[in-house]
Amino acid sequence: DPHGKFSIDPQFGIIRTKKQLDHETQSVVVLTVQSQLGNSPVYSSTQVNISVVDINDNPPVFLTKSDKVTISHTHPPGTAVYIAHAEDKDSGLNGAIKYSIASKQSNAFSIDPSLGVVNLTRTVFADKQQEYTLHIAAEDSGSPPLTSVLVLTVRLDSLAVKIVILDINDNSPNFMSSSLSYVMENVEVGFLVHHIIAKDPDEGRNGLVTYHILSGNEKKAFLLDKITGLLTTAQLLDREIQEYYSLTVVALDNGSPALSATQVLTITVLDVNDETPIFMKQLYETAVRENQDPGEFVIKVEAVDRDAGRNSLLWYKILPGVGYEKFKMDSGSGELITTASLDREAQEVFSIKGSPSRSSTAQLYLTVSDENDHSPLFAKTQYQISVTEDLEEGSAILDLYASDEDDGLNGEVIYSLIDDTFGAFAINSVTGSIVTTKALDQETKSQYTFRVVASDCSTYLPRSTTVITVLIQDVNDNVPKFEQSYYKASVWEGQSPKMDIIQVFATDLDSGLNGETEYSILSGNENATFLIDSARGILATNTGLDHENTSSYRETASSHHLVLLASDCGIPSLNSTATVLITVLDVNDNAPVFSSPEHHVHVKESIPIGSHVTEISANDCDAGINAEITYTIISGNDRGHFCLDKKTGSVDLVKMLDYEDTMKFTLVIQAT
Repeated sequence: DPHGKFSIDPQFGIIRTKKQLDHETQSVVVLTVQSQLGNSPVYSSTQVNISVVDINDNPPVFLTKSDKVTISHTHPPGTAVYIAHAEDKDSGLNGAIKYSIASKQSNAFSIDPSLGVVNLTRTVFADKQQEYTLHIAAEDSGSPPLTSVLVLTVRLDSLAVKIVILDINDNSPNFMSSSLSYVMENVEVGFLVHHIIAKDPDEGRNGLVTYHILSGNEKKAFLLDKITGLLTTAQLLDREIQEYYSLTVVALDNGSPALSATQVLTITVLDVNDETPIFMKQLYETAVRENQDPGEFVIKVEAVDRDAGRNSLLWYKILPGVGYEKFKMDSGSGELITTASLDREAQEVFSIKGSPSRSSTAQLYLTVSDENDHSPLFAKTQYQISVTEDLEEGSAILDLYASDEDDGLNGEVIYSLIDDTFGAFAINSVTGSIVTTKALDQETKSQYTFRVVASDCSTYLPRSTTVITVLIQDVNDNVPKFEQSYYKASVWEGQSPKMDIIQVFATDLDSGLNGETEYSILSGNENATFLIDSARGILATNTGLDHENTSSYRETASSHHLVLLASDCGIPSLNSTATVLITVLDVNDNAPVFSSPEHHVHVKESIPIGSHVTEISANDCDAGINAEITYTIISGNDRGHFCLDKKTGSVDLVKMLDYEDTMKFTLVIQAT
């Protein structure tokens, strides 16, 4: 503030003007504001970007208050007899000039309202009047409009020769505005960054200048109004990503051929304290000896801040906690030392939290020009609606309305979204109707929160914001899915009913009743042998199991193939199936049984030793090792005439027989 135009309240930080501001002299002021907390040696600074808004305080000015021109009696209608030109130091609509003939003595003349060209509307050959006085008014488009008047005297000359020097486009536009500009990185979209001004001394269309960006705006960060030269932000800026922009701007007149001039506008993005300091490590671990004098070095912590200048300067402190008074943190270096002798037996572990503090912030309150003194207003600051996830693309979910008490362009409201909706929603800029732009999925994202802005159509855009929260209601569009399509389990026979066998799980991505799963047995449960907990999916026996009753073969364990059904509680209900193979394991609960309780064998007493006498056999309904039978002679073979193969049951003679000695042997054989 080299000219001392501003002052600041040292306690409340309120910035006030001390001198009259002039938009035409300086349209943008960049102030550096510094703050200090008490007597702390740490300072914080921020930069305030003040745009001086133009008001209509300059009337159009003609180069002369009166002028004379002589024309011939023979000029045909449509002949240009004079070009009126006035200049207005204001900008935008305040500097846009319209020409008119305020008072005239004849209908022989007309004027182009934009170019100021005075034309004949008819021939004046038969007029007896030799002189006409025209009052030409130049009026700007401000509110209220300002006007200047030029008195033009038109004389008729009977001479046959008259030379009128008309303007040609022989002057290029000349930039009057600075080639440097500054903007804070936290300004909103649509913020005025710079007012580009170029002048062209030619008259009429030859002197009308339009503005264009040739290069440097590849990321479309800025928007330039080609008529007014107002450069605004088109997207959010971030100094940490890009600090400087060099825009090549061309000023082009409307002559034929058109002439132009270029200027490289350098825009510096000024830092705000928008980056939070980050510790180099989330957890620091160290050890310190007990019984040491105070002042013992413990550890040094470090943090970094991506901001620049004073915004990146850090200071450290210890947050309150158990035992924190026994330590001291150097606010500048981050070094931690003890302030008391430590006793491990009293306290072995300390948990200390340290934090670098963010800098303070400053707020600037700007007075809105009374040219547009009513902002669009929503009925509520936030809306919450619920929609089902099966809405078709393009479905309207909410009609917003914002009222604006202004008239004309200032009262026409434009609606827009300023937050990312993940491509799910769009808004009609005229009606304010919010519609879906893609299919919704409650399982992927159940809630959207975004802001809608209502702006009017004036040059400077007062805006109103409301927060929209869209809750996505679940539709039963997901089938419960078993973790496995095929399960295997086994259970011992003879177990008591209600014995748990296996627990199955099915998951449903839906929520509420649509995601609640119930289990049942669809098929394979003959005689209701099994039951399942419908809520937990635990499969259990319903009756006692008998391996022998369900076996197809003695050597093979019995099995049951059950088809389980997982159904959700939605309407309509969705389901899936899984197969469970349950093997009933054998228990040794059956004794061997001989095919016949008695065997009668007749042999001759003369058969030789080693002869095969007979073979006995028994069956066991069990399986596996439980059915492997061993044979033994438990009585009747006291003199050892016979030998029994314990595996096959074959009885052989091992001692000669004598009929006269023994006519009959009774052997008792046991199968185990």
